[in-house]
Amino acid sequence: MPAPALKRIYRYFLKRHGKVNKKHPGGLLSLEELEQLVDRGEIDTVIVAFSDHYGQLMGKRLTAEYFLNNRLKHECCDYLLTVDIDMNPRAGFSSSGWDKGFGNYHLNIDFSTLRRIDWPSTTALVLGDPQTSGGGDVSHNPRTVLKTQYNLAISKGFLPMMASELEFYLFKSGSLPETPQPSSDQPLDYHIGLTQPDESLMRELRNRLNKSGVTVESSKGETGKGQYEIALAYNKALEMADRHILFKHGVKAIAGEMGYSATFMAKYSADDSGSSGHIHLSLTNPDNRRNLFGNKKGGSLNTVFSYFIGGLMSKTAELFLFFAPTINSYKRFSMASFAPTSLSWGYDNRTAAFRVVGQGESLRLENRLPGADMNPYTAYAAMLAAGISGIEQGIAPPEAVSGNAYRDERFPLIPSSLEEAAGLLERSDFARNIFGDAVVDFYVHHARLECRAFGAAVTDWERRRYLSRI
Repeated sequence: MPAPALKRIYRYFLKRHGKVNKKHPGGLLSLEELEQLVDRGEIDTVIVAFSDHYGQLMGKRLTAEYFLNNRLKHECCDYLLTVDIDMNPRAGFSSSGWDKGFGNYHLNIDFSTLRRIDWPSTTALVLGDPQTSGGGDVSHNPRTVLKTQYNLAISKGFLPMMASELEFYLFKSGSLPETPQPSSDQPLDYHIGLTQPDESLMRELRNRLNKSGVTVESSKGETGKGQYEIALAYNKALEMADRHILFKHGVKAIAGEMGYSATFMAKYSADDSGSSGHIHLSLTNPDNRRNLFGNKKGGSLNTVFSYFIGGLMSKTAELFLFFAPTINSYKRFSMASFAPTSLSWGYDNRTAAFRVVGQGESLRLENRLPGADMNPYTAYAAMLAAGISGIEQGIAPPEAVSGNAYRDERFPLIPSSLEEAAGLLERSDFARNIFGDAVVDFYVHHARLECRAFGAAVTDWERRRYLSRI
């Protein structure tokens, strides 16, 4: 991203959230505004939802009138944070199970997230955080994991600013068969002409997401056939993660309306590029929003930024599960793929895991490890925890890579599988001190169950390789 563009975005953010006191930017609503829209017949449905561990929105659609009369009375089954992606209840969790009767969570509504969404435009949506029947937070709830680290960062004098860049594939069919047909048969990276056939959809995505308070910076073709990237505008970390979740929901909904399907799998095909979920991050002063990573043009990294990178270099392996949470995540990492294979860092270097980009007030770190399948709440939380630990402990990073990180043997390789990442997290004293045993054990158990399910599956690869030969 060019530096002038970043400066414009930064000035825009300061204007919106710093110097000008706008209570409800974008598509955000107050309850009074919602009541007015309901009275005028413009909104008739309110979605009350939260993110599960896969990053899917779970919840209910309510009539708007019922929501306004019952704003605080919303519940859901406690199994929603423990089921697999096929909604099968699974054993071994301390928070939910057959032996516990599958009781309810109370959804603690965060009214600051209330917004009008444009799929369809007669709908509002608000996020909530699951709580136990006694009113306690559910510590392993993904949004709660981030809120804890986000608030902790602010208490230490750091306001985290973040942005997601998400890649996804578009398919021509309105559904996803076993052999989906991409919307294009050619690589689309930066092409204007080749992306024109899909522009009617991409234009709808940009405009309707913006109207819903999910501010889009840009869209572009990517290196895969039918692959696109949409970059979301910088914001405070918790708001950005909320927008990330809504973005994925919106892309799938709007694409479906227009006869397309979309996937955010990290690697949907062995023959095409993986889909990344890069995270851009800087720490700012909570009082004046000054970028604490910023330095003079051409200067070396200041100690805050340097130690933040040092923390990431030191702790990322232990927290890798939060950046690559599925079996499929690990198929994306390969040599010369633009997905990193080592825990490395460098200046404007797309072969490294952590890329320093921008200058002055736009100076920031890009984390190139996550795929588009990440859960932003836990990925953001892991990045903050690791980086801020580096600042607190004064961890200096190794020398930056100056060339091809794929060939630089100074840097350790990333974990090679979900099973390896789960083991690293399970044994991490750092993770247990930062997140707590309950959170670590929850995500490790999820990963192990996923590994077990994959190990029991008979794959297409096995049939192609052995069926007619053995």
